[in-house]
Amino acid sequence: MSGKNVLIVYAHQEPKSMNGSLKNTAVDVLSKMGCRVTISDLYAMNFNAAATRSDITGDLCNPQHFSYGVETMEAFKNGCLCDDILKEQNKIHDADLVIFQFPLYWFSLPAIMKGWIDRCFVQGFAFDTPGYETGLLKGKRALLSFTTGGTEHMFSKEGISGNIRYLLWPIQHGIMHFCGFEVLAPSNILCNQSM
Repeated sequence: MSGKNVLIVYAHQEPKSMNGSLKNTAVDVLSKMGCRVTISDLYAMNFNAAATRSDITGDLCNPQHFSYGVETMEAFKNGCLCDDILKEQNKIHDADLVIFQFPLYWFSLPAIMKGWIDRCFVQGFAFDTPGYETGLLKGKRALLSFTTGGTEHMFSKEGISGNIRYLLWPIQHGIMHFCGFEVLAPSNILCNQSM
């Protein structure tokens, strides 16, 4: 990993949380391995999770009928996305590995992280249709590092929350793989009762 660029997209409100500790440990370990680590601390950045017309700085293609996907695709092509999206896309572009560090909320990503994906992974930058084989982030790796707020057994086949692999499928396959990421599978999935 020496010489690689790593982006950690971090979504937790409390720096002293388990997620904060995992992020700090990742920074320490990766830095000692010779990686250049960049952090997007979404709560500290007060990142706007809402995908709106204000994400486009230029003229709209169709001002009478706003279609976020179409408008952001054209805005990306024309260099007319707002600054906060462009800054994050530059971080993604430079990264060899993107680590997503978060607590599992309602069997999914926290809203602020989902909003980061919605706003940054626009067509033309992260994917093109039909996706998967044409994902534009090919050559990059992604790793999900998260806490569950439950025990390992709760997220097993027999557990009350069900098999965690099914729960992760929409994120790993429907988002990451669709955009071309090679999704790294951790050897052990961390389940921790404290978030």
